[in-house]
Amino acid sequence: MTSVLDEGMVLVFAGRDPECRRCRPAAPAVDQPVRALFGRESEQRRLGDFVDGAGRGGGAMLVRGEAGIGKSALLQDTAMTATARGMRILRTAGVESETHMPFAGLHQLLLPLRGEIRDLPVPQREALGAAFGLADSRVPDPFLIALAALNLLGEAAARSPVLLLVEDAHWLDRASADVLAFVARRLDAEPIVLLAALRDGFYSPLDRAGLPELVLERLDDTAATALLDSCSPTLTPVMRTRLLREAAGHPLALVELPIAVDTREGEAPLRPGWLALTTRLEQAFTARMSGLPPAARTMLLVAALNDSSALSEILDATAQLTGVPVTADDLAPAVAVRLVDVHEAGVSFRHPLMRSAIYQEAGISRRHAVHAALADVLTARPDRRLWHRAASAVRPDESIAAELAATARNVRRRGDLLSAVAALEHAARLSEDAAHRRERLVRAAEYAAEIGRRDIVARLLGECERLQPSARQRARIVWIRENFEDGIGDDSAAAHSLADLAETMAAQGDVELALKLLSSASLRCFWAHTDERSRRRVVGVAESLPVDELDGRLLTVLAFAAPLERGEVVVERLRRLAARPAGDRPATRLLGSSALMVGAFDLSEEFCAASLPALRAQGRLSLLARDLGAQAWSAARLADLSVAIPAAEEAARLAQETSQPLMHAIAQASGAVLAALRGELDRVEGLAVAAEQVALPLGARPVLATVQHARGLAALGEGRHADAFGHLRRMHDPADPAFHQALRCFSVAELADAAVHSGQGRAVAGIIEELEAVALITPSPSLHADLRYARAVLADEAAAEPFFEAALRADLSRWPFVRARVQLAYGEWLRRRRRTAESRAPLRTARETFDALGVIPWSERARRELRASGESSGSRSSAARDVLTAQELQIAQMAADGLTNREIGEKLYLSHRTVGSHLYRIFPKLGITSRSALRAALAVRS
Repeated sequence: MTSVLDEGMVLVFAGRDPECRRCRPAAPAVDQPVRALFGRESEQRRLGDFVDGAGRGGGAMLVRGEAGIGKSALLQDTAMTATARGMRILRTAGVESETHMPFAGLHQLLLPLRGEIRDLPVPQREALGAAFGLADSRVPDPFLIALAALNLLGEAAARSPVLLLVEDAHWLDRASADVLAFVARRLDAEPIVLLAALRDGFYSPLDRAGLPELVLERLDDTAATALLDSCSPTLTPVMRTRLLREAAGHPLALVELPIAVDTREGEAPLRPGWLALTTRLEQAFTARMSGLPPAARTMLLVAALNDSSALSEILDATAQLTGVPVTADDLAPAVAVRLVDVHEAGVSFRHPLMRSAIYQEAGISRRHAVHAALADVLTARPDRRLWHRAASAVRPDESIAAELAATARNVRRRGDLLSAVAALEHAARLSEDAAHRRERLVRAAEYAAEIGRRDIVARLLGECERLQPSARQRARIVWIRENFEDGIGDDSAAAHSLADLAETMAAQGDVELALKLLSSASLRCFWAHTDERSRRRVVGVAESLPVDELDGRLLTVLAFAAPLERGEVVVERLRRLAARPAGDRPATRLLGSSALMVGAFDLSEEFCAASLPALRAQGRLSLLARDLGAQAWSAARLADLSVAIPAAEEAARLAQETSQPLMHAIAQASGAVLAALRGELDRVEGLAVAAEQVALPLGARPVLATVQHARGLAALGEGRHADAFGHLRRMHDPADPAFHQALRCFSVAELADAAVHSGQGRAVAGIIEELEAVALITPSPSLHADLRYARAVLADEAAAEPFFEAALRADLSRWPFVRARVQLAYGEWLRRRRRTAESRAPLRTARETFDALGVIPWSERARRELRASGESSGSRSSAARDVLTAQELQIAQMAADGLTNREIGEKLYLSHRTVGSHLYRIFPKLGITSRSALRAALAVRS
């Protein structure tokens, strides 16, 4: 179905029933009075204060507790408070049977705002349209949809503060839950409050959003007694005492168990006390059904199994099952015993446990029959009909399996990978042919791997392996599992085995799969300490593939597997690509990582910057985090702090948001390097420890090497040269977890500096000799620059000048920190040689460069040397990076480049009001009052 986003903005899910509560326009919310909340006074105060704070800036909170603990009642009470404050209430709720409907919960939440969608920027408007089935185009990355939702809510909140209520958030479809987690993290500058109710024992993406929680405990004896007496004042003393004991402070039990007693005419409905309370409640609900007429019982089961609350569907399916017409009046007995509520549009259970109890009470044959009846009445709703047909099947059915496989492709295109996995898994179970079953299981595992669901992947692959997969399927299984390894583990055999498998796949004509396997093998080489034989094997297979020599995937394999051995090839090809127009470069994102690995940090920074706009526009935040991490690492090594600081901060934030712990750790380690360059010593150790805690158990050598580099830089900045030597020496010890074959090459200058100033020059002679040999096989700009520096500072005092002159003659125009470091060391050498007047010029130039770059410890060191030479230095002017946070610096830079708040928000995945709030704080920090003064303020303060 194709719809047009025109006036009215009527949002209808393709192929869904307009009577479905998800799909019909929501009626204006009317907050009904709720039962007195006995024993919840402190929780009511906390939520009331939380809502009252919306005018000063919003936020989100999880209300967590066991089933029936009173989460819904508390949210309803808060809604009444918000209504009294003049807030707008927007609601959605998760339903267990609807978790396969992508963006269903989000659609319900945003439906009242449908008229405002047309005012969103075109990419965001189209993203929501695709997500809601209004267009046939592929759904973009979910983060673009999430940004659209954030801005839509922000525009609504600009008119009046908004309260978002999410009931049963644990049963929201995954796509909606991901969007709400994204929104929840970004409400600090919006007059929006989000409250989500989560049941204990269930996982939701909201769990990892880092939100504050309000945990509901059971009622104390006083409150429990008051609640029971309020609900059931006629209980006998004996039954009252027993119910208080059995309910144990559980609010729903205190309300519902007395009804069960009445239903069974005074019989005790409760099993022995060892049963879980939810089990006892389910039994109590089931007991209420025992006296209902058959038609009512059937209607309840249909309602429990339907993925819609539409009354018409329940009536039609019940008639199909019973052979006689039924009406809403047939549900009156179920309403009388308070199992359900019936209204014009549909049927709703009074509590999710009631649905669960009815489901469990019915036998599997009965459930199959109900699903079949629902499929028969949903002929006009093919998507939903298919799910019920599949649920009704008692034996393999290839026609249904094929339709489910096609549905999986469609929902994947719409961005809901979890639903695609469910469809394929069900298709596999219904497959008549073993080959189809295996293929569908593997494809489902591939989709599950894309969303990081290790548990689902393990189950699917285990099932597939029991079915004797083909050679190609086994290769895909290997690659899928490698996605969860990230190459961690010192296992040379694994890299070699992956290369062998890639060669086999290439020989069978599957070059794409071969490249994927080789990419995994190269990551093994990067993260671990693999042997030379394995690295050669990976490179050999990669270079035998029939792909363009400038293919970014090939270059990445070579750079990660053998950055030293193939460094010359990678650097030469990267330079060729850099000379091309940006539009002619293949897979630019991969090129930045490749350049980093071979020490071409200037090229890495350039390639990363070129790839970022497309990743931002597409909303591919997982890849964006990786690219920003590479940019931060390279820019830090160049001391390009204006680029590195915001890149490291954003990389860490996005890596955490997209559940990439290793990327988060390496971004933190890069942040530690930057803090060391800035002289922020407390921050260095805090970031280093946090990164180390993730990396040490995994043996993630690149993270550990970067941490030691940061600590070495910090010690050098403080003049603790022996400590610096100890930290940096670890990077060059193959027995140390911080050893890394490539990254050790990028700390040679610091190691030499620490060795000279701590009297351990001889101790590094072997390391320098080894790296001189490495330099003969790779043109790595960083390694060669560091070795020129090391030769000068480690040379005999009388023979050092030619080495300094050689280092200064090198073209370091794109490496100002490296050049200034040589100038500083040369000035120090000249002063020691009593050539004081000559020393001032290089020291002065070094100081000016260090001041401009903002590397404060090196600025101070140059100043001390100049004072010793008899020349004073003025105070260093503060820079924007001295007074602004990393995100503020990034926003200020973008605003200075002429971007509007909305454009900045689109790039950084923030609302434009959040950007405006940041700018409001930025202006006084920079001593300016208008946006037009930003560029000058940043230039003066840089």
